[in-house]
Amino acid sequence: MIARAEWLVVGGAVEPWTQLGFTVVDVDEHGATIPLFGTGIRVDPTASPGIARWQVSGLPGQPGSTGSVLDVDGLVTEVVAPASPVLVEHPSGAIGLDHVVVSTNDLDRTCRAIEEATGAALRRIREVGAIRQGFHRLGSGGLIVEVVEHAGLADGPASFWGLVVNVEDLDAMASRLGPDVVGDVKPAVQPGRKIATVREDVGLGLPVALMTP
Repeated sequence: MIARAEWLVVGGAVEPWTQLGFTVVDVDEHGATIPLFGTGIRVDPTASPGIARWQVSGLPGQPGSTGSVLDVDGLVTEVVAPASPVLVEHPSGAIGLDHVVVSTNDLDRTCRAIEEATGAALRRIREVGAIRQGFHRLGSGGLIVEVVEHAGLADGPASFWGLVVNVEDLDAMASRLGPDVVGDVKPAVQPGRKIATVREDVGLGLPVALMTP
């Protein structure tokens, strides 16, 4: 059994997401949700900026434990029931999350913890200079978890760092929002794909990149 990431919970305000072109639903004093194909985003105004936690269903060895919270090498993991699909149209052309990035000082330790908790095996390791990257995928066609080991990072637990969203027409979105909101569209590491970074001044509170499907 392999778990499925239902939601990434991010801290901060809802408004920067709507200004970027994401449709939010269920808006109240507790925040809002941004439905996407596969893993969605939940905005929690009571949490500090950044990715506060993820909500995961189908965790092996966790039957009937919905509502419990696990520590997966520092990654706060809430056990939830499978979510029903919610279909919305995003002005940004957002389709779904491509991957979430996790930062660690020990790739082997963090990847082992993710695999033990979720059942998602470490698929491959990529080394670029002093940086090592490990990749997991939660569920068939589900969220990719990119674990990045940085040389010289202080000892300590892993943490969520940022995320990448797939959008239907990246050039059109970047043109509509302008260079003050989205950086230059560049070739991505993945062959045939393009990527652009959302400016920090937008106020999302975490690194977010946009990528072609």
